[in-house]
Amino acid sequence: MDSSLLRQSFFDFFKSKGHALVSSSSLRPEAPNLLFTNAGMNQFVPYLLGERTPDARRVVDTQKCMRAGGKHNDLDDVGFDTYHHTFFEMLGNWSFGDFFKEEIIGWAWELLVHLWKFPKNRLYATVYRPQNGDPAEFDSASYEVWKNIFLGEGLDPDVHIKYGGKSENFWMMGNTGPCGPCSEIHMDLTPNGDTNGELVNGGDVRCMELWNLVFMQFNALNDGTFESLPQFNVDTGMGLERVVGIVSKTKNFTDFSRLPSNYDSDLFADIFQAIGNMCGQKYGGSLPSSREKMTEGESVDFAFRAIADHIRALTFAVADGIFPSNEGRGYVLRRILRRAVTFCHNLGLKAGSFAELSRVVVKKMGKIFGELSENGETAHRVICSEEIAFNRTLERGMGILNDLIAGAENRIISGQDAFLLYDTYGFPLDLTQLIARNNGCQVDTAVFEGEMEKQRERARSAQKKIEICLNSGPSSGTEFIGYDANGTQNVPCTILEVIGEGNYLILDKTPFYAECGGQVSDRGTIHVGELSFTVTSVLRDKNGQILHKIAENVSKNLGGSKASASIDRRARLASARNHTATHILHWALRNVLGAHVKQAGSCVDSKRLRFDFNHFEAVSQENLAKVERLVQDKILEGSSLSIFETKFNEKPEDCIANFGEKYGDIVRVVRIGNYSSELCGGCHVVNTSEICFFKILGESSISSGIRRIEAVSGEEAINLANVQFANLANLAKIFSCKSDDVAPRVSALLGKVNRLETEVKAARNSLLLDVAANLAAKANALEGDIYGINERVSGFSTDEVRSMAASLAKKFAEHVIVLTGEKGGKSTVVAMCSAEARALGYNAGSMVKEICVKHGGNGGGNGSFAMGGF
Repeated sequence: MDSSLLRQSFFDFFKSKGHALVSSSSLRPEAPNLLFTNAGMNQFVPYLLGERTPDARRVVDTQKCMRAGGKHNDLDDVGFDTYHHTFFEMLGNWSFGDFFKEEIIGWAWELLVHLWKFPKNRLYATVYRPQNGDPAEFDSASYEVWKNIFLGEGLDPDVHIKYGGKSENFWMMGNTGPCGPCSEIHMDLTPNGDTNGELVNGGDVRCMELWNLVFMQFNALNDGTFESLPQFNVDTGMGLERVVGIVSKTKNFTDFSRLPSNYDSDLFADIFQAIGNMCGQKYGGSLPSSREKMTEGESVDFAFRAIADHIRALTFAVADGIFPSNEGRGYVLRRILRRAVTFCHNLGLKAGSFAELSRVVVKKMGKIFGELSENGETAHRVICSEEIAFNRTLERGMGILNDLIAGAENRIISGQDAFLLYDTYGFPLDLTQLIARNNGCQVDTAVFEGEMEKQRERARSAQKKIEICLNSGPSSGTEFIGYDANGTQNVPCTILEVIGEGNYLILDKTPFYAECGGQVSDRGTIHVGELSFTVTSVLRDKNGQILHKIAENVSKNLGGSKASASIDRRARLASARNHTATHILHWALRNVLGAHVKQAGSCVDSKRLRFDFNHFEAVSQENLAKVERLVQDKILEGSSLSIFETKFNEKPEDCIANFGEKYGDIVRVVRIGNYSSELCGGCHVVNTSEICFFKILGESSISSGIRRIEAVSGEEAINLANVQFANLANLAKIFSCKSDDVAPRVSALLGKVNRLETEVKAARNSLLLDVAANLAAKANALEGDIYGINERVSGFSTDEVRSMAASLAKKFAEHVIVLTGEKGGKSTVVAMCSAEARALGYNAGSMVKEICVKHGGNGGGNGSFAMGGF
């Protein structure tokens, strides 16, 4: 049974049990604190927390998962053994307040033993039994179900049921929140299968966990206690690579003579075949006993496994819009790619080979995961670009490593140097160690690990959330009534509280938009009787209160006063035009560059808009023109906007949700015509024709894989056009021509300037040669065949003086040359001494320093060449 059949069998089995099949979520998680989607339950957290209502209470899926970076930072183990991966599929099924322990345990046994024919005598179940200080009680319900199953199968429950405490058999989402006991199914993979479960949870690869059944029945509270959940949930997870590997390696459970391997299945066979065709070697499945003493075959197999795993991770991640970069999840991808390319280098693969393997992944997995087929070419281009760049880096790094080996004191490369290679050039420690060993050196791994821990601490510190908010009193949020710009003037309201140092007002309702989602806040005024207060910015605190920052000091006695609020309507309308324009721009970029384009940040104010998006290369002028034209066309179409609220799980299928944003059960959809639909809480125009005019100011890179477009719309765009037309008219007047003829005139003028500059340069070079010839005629014989020249020249630049000195040095092989050039009131001294002159005590650096210091300047260099000035 290959991976496709097993995956489909899993789906079909649970669909027969009333489950709805759902698609895998993206590897780019919605949760801002996650680098990657790393578990099947990630997309279901809102249902597990009761924040949203699921469409179905029973669901089944296969989830794309990545575990690399953060607490799952075991990248260096991938390839060394046969069970670590950066990317894997997690088969799973869920119950949201429907079935519970008896049903899922029974179904798990039915699927494994009765349908897939796993040998029952090799299976063991674990049950939660708390140790001292562990939460909750013994999971007697799970125990009874397992006991009856094993008895019914003629197996001894005392042998086949094992127990674990909190660390093994109690699952928690975090320090607080849903949690509960879990029951794992393990398989004895020893040749005889007669260990009686002694290897369960013992860290032995000959006994593997197949499936984890999690029973969420408690809620962990801040005080460390646990209360029962009103709704019990089930969350199960089974690693596809592991299960398929076991089936394949044991030849459908007929041969347990070989150690299990996740890599010995059809999931990796095509990639191994492609790597073999590229390097002329075959994958042998060998395992190294240690990193220090690997045979050639073990090193090759290590590389095969690492490359195969990493190309799957990179291809899936890029297809989901995650690009290599220098920070966050992008940096993790870059490290994975660099490690893979290093292994390709070790196998002798030519540049571009790793990227080519992405096509193998797409061909194998594209039917199951449609995004691979849709974005496969993009993935190939991104990986290829990164691979080429790293190959250049690798060449430089190898040179540095060779220098370190040559200068290694006591044949030991310092941990700091090894970490520099790792962090800057992407050299994995094992590669540095391998090359060092081959050259009779060792690496100070203790210091290296110390540097790694410092880096981890920096990463942990960077991930700490910094929450800035004012301590407002009321806990209910402020009512915002300002989406319609026409209703934002003289809005009657009540001041609920004056907080801070009299600089913030909380109203019972407000027309002021609080800064959020990239849109800046409104400005305006609040009137209380005859008093007028200027609102400079607006923000929302963690309680949902909208805080109005006031330029003036406000008396706390004004709490409870009646007031009226008015926003700067002109600025709001300009911000709304820019905000709607960013939505159209987003659509246009995806249309021109591809569906991989996703928003990576934005800033919208009354003056301009800034839109950041992920893309792997600079956008060409041709494509920028296409994007701008598409945006302008949609503006002129005059499409109406449809804005409405709906449940998150009922939003339109084509609606884009920005990753990293946390959405509640109710979301706001902004739809433009029939082409753009996004979740957005910002302010927009009613019809795209209100934007009037759109103009891109520029496109640039803000980090690797992230591009930025800045643009203007509406009044600012018109002002820009007027300024540009005025500039053009002035140029036409200067050239005494029509506006259409300015460009040809400027081009002709530049051509003439270039020709004149070429002529001047040629004449100048001729002059330099004449002066150098005159200087050469003044050369004096010093000692033996050494000639000396010590002259002053005027009207020449520093570069020209240096060029003359170099010309003279070529003419006189043995020389002492000192030239002092003067131009614009400043002097330059250049000195050059041949090896023969230096042997007699002449020193260019000393001569230059003496001359310059004498005249109040400074200079320096070495014995052969030096420069200075005064």
